Amino acid sequence: MTRVNDASDPAAVEDAVERLMAGEVVAIPTDTVYGLAVSAFVPGAIDQLFVAKERPHTLEIPVLVSSPTVAEDLVEGEIPGIAQWWMDRFWPGALTIVLARNYDRRDVDLGGDGSTIGLRCPDHRLVRELCRRVGALATTSANLHGEPTPPTAAGVAAALDGAVSLVLDGGTCEGAPSTVVAIDATGAPSVLREGRIPIAALTPT
Repeated sequence: MTRVNDASDPAAVEDAVERLMAGEVVAIPTDTVYGLAVSAFVPGAIDQLFVAKERPHTLEIPVLVSSPTVAEDLVEGEIPGIAQWWMDRFWPGALTIVLARNYDRRDVDLGGDGSTIGLRCPDHRLVRELCRRVGALATTSANLHGEPTPPTAAGVAAALDGAVSLVLDGGTCEGAPSTVVAIDATGAPSVLREGRIPIAALTPT
């Protein structure tokens, strides 16, 4: 049975860190919706995330980071100027940026073809702390693939009972998902999904 612990309890956070470092799937509150998270660097953990969510392996799983500095280590070459502006302007926040992935980090299987990585620094202190302590979190919405994301910890636990070891209860998480932008091989920016941040805000003025 999936455990539900209060996210404001330091002992519960310690428990979550231990489980993440052991490769387990933990559901966490974020600044958008509840997410399913695993350590991005523990061997086999991301495989467990695909299984828990019943997510097709062709779909890449994004990564949450504690700061732009961590993101730089996961990106191939220098971060393009427009992507740097996005980070400066919207991080921490609801913007996922898809960039060319550091070749040395491609041994971590996030799904997709492995050439890119979607990165976000969340506007949620607890999640950034978990990212800082674990390294980075491969995270996707806390629902079975194609199903709606429950807005409460109890709902997540019921929907994914047995598939996740722990849910951190951070209250109601309800709202638009992150906006997703990308930089292609030519350096051209594009919007893959409009979410909380409107498209009009993404162009420097």
